[in-house]
Amino acid sequence: MAKETAVLARQADVRPWQEDLYRDLHRHPELSHREHETAAKVADGLRRSGFQVHEGVGGTGVVGVLSTGEGPTVLLRADMDALPVAEATGLPYASTATTTDAAGHQVPVAHACGHDMHVACLLGAADLLASGSGHWQGTLVALFQPAEETGDGAKGMVDDGLGDLIPTPDVAFAQHVLPGPAGQVGTHAGHTLSAADSMRVTLYGRGGHGSMPQATVDPVVLASMIVVRLQTLVSREAPPTETAVLTVGRIQAGTKSNVISDQAVLELNLRTYSDQTRQAMLEGIRRTVRAECQASGCPRDPDFELFDRFPLTDNDAATTERVARAFRGFFGDRAQDLGQQTASEDFSDIPTALGAPYTYWGVGCIDPDTYRKAAEAGRVAQEVPVNHSPAFAPAIQPTLDVGTQALVVAALEWLGP
Repeated sequence: MAKETAVLARQADVRPWQEDLYRDLHRHPELSHREHETAAKVADGLRRSGFQVHEGVGGTGVVGVLSTGEGPTVLLRADMDALPVAEATGLPYASTATTTDAAGHQVPVAHACGHDMHVACLLGAADLLASGSGHWQGTLVALFQPAEETGDGAKGMVDDGLGDLIPTPDVAFAQHVLPGPAGQVGTHAGHTLSAADSMRVTLYGRGGHGSMPQATVDPVVLASMIVVRLQTLVSREAPPTETAVLTVGRIQAGTKSNVISDQAVLELNLRTYSDQTRQAMLEGIRRTVRAECQASGCPRDPDFELFDRFPLTDNDAATTERVARAFRGFFGDRAQDLGQQTASEDFSDIPTALGAPYTYWGVGCIDPDTYRKAAEAGRVAQEVPVNHSPAFAPAIQPTLDVGTQALVVAALEWLGP
């Protein structure tokens, strides 16, 4: 660990501006595809560290490249976007930001998923590796990706010519803060994050007066039957050895209590780990909806629209074991197995397109004492906020230090000599 110790020797110098940057990013979140101020801060930071910087990749993406000579190319990625969530953490640096969404509605904005922490960790790691460049040889690519939350940011960077801007990576890494004890890191080989598909289903009924239902086809009743029926897809059609999660997250229909609408919209989300199960579940959804519509005598067939689709994160086994071994050597028993997660990510679109093996790991971010007390009481699910919760906010330390160290340690496992 001589290289790692030498490069991380300046971490105490980097920590103050990293913490300030994190608070600033947390206070000023930006939605997917709108990360303009965040991207500008990232580009400035990379230039100060001596990187060649490419801006506007895939819209608001930023890529920094630093070479110290012949050797492997390592890609480190962080995502930058926030969510339309009203923060309820009570922190002195909490977000009060609002903006107008694509539909023209005023919405709150918050970093309720931790991407601000990812940005601060990678900028710190990039600076440490740059100042410690005498201890390694090769090329470091620091990639800051927009629009992870909408599932199209990684592909957007690839489609915008990312492969022409950087050397082909020998390996690619990404990480995410998760609701585990801060100070821990977790790796997992193989299927780690699920594939995800969101689907919008439009049902067509026949509207009328609430007092004369016999003259209508009620889409509210139809939607209710579909929601109940869909619950059997996982329990009765997915093999017990396969994982699938199906959630109907939104139903919209009607305008008044005594008016039967002529239309209803369902939005649902599917998580799977195999393509076979993914396709079977999607087809099962379509089949079930069509059958219920036919049983209700709908005047026209339903419409189906897939959106916010995320690929499976399938960590390369050899790469993951090498990173896990490096983490065990540096973090000791704080390096653990992450296990499968039903969260989803689009990071893998980048290394897949570039032909690079990859691994994606988790970083705990909950205050250790808070987590321990909740665990001892058997109330982790009730008392520990998870990603996307209005109450979610990583403990700045030791999360920031550990996330920065993890990126440096993983990169130096490949970067020579």
